[in-house]
Amino acid sequence: MGFMTNVNGPCFMARAAVPAMLAAGWGRSVNISMNHQTMRRRGFSPYGPSKAALGTETIVWAQELAGTGVTVSAVLPGGATRTGMIPDDAPAELRASQLDPQVIVPPLVWLASPASDGLRGHRLVAARWPAGAGDRAAAEAAIDDAGWPVA
Repeated sequence: MGFMTNVNGPCFMARAAVPAMLAAGWGRSVNISMNHQTMRRRGFSPYGPSKAALGTETIVWAQELAGTGVTVSAVLPGGATRTGMIPDDAPAELRASQLDPQVIVPPLVWLASPASDGLRGHRLVAARWPAGAGDRAAAEAAIDDAGWPVA
């Protein structure tokens, strides 16, 4: 189920939406990512590997759509988030440190706007998006490579 949702779902959505974006000469595809550590965490299969595949898709699609006005990027919370994936019996300090899922809203809105023109094939780490900073400065603080870091 994880691969169908996290890999095939975005692929089918892109196939449906990108032609209209190309015809308009502008559009945004924003994928929801996760930390590299979580992608490799014990017990997170197939979810973690499916998000690793989506990170690679983000980079590939960004390259394929370069110069069209359509960009592909990703956003991730940047830490353990209150989404139900951390079990109730996890250590109290872990549960207390979980991010509010709303943390992704400011970078997500920015990525979907014309202000993000030119940014493609990257991801924004929402926990690094400084409150009160201008959008461009906040994006610079939050930007990271999509997919796997190149050594």
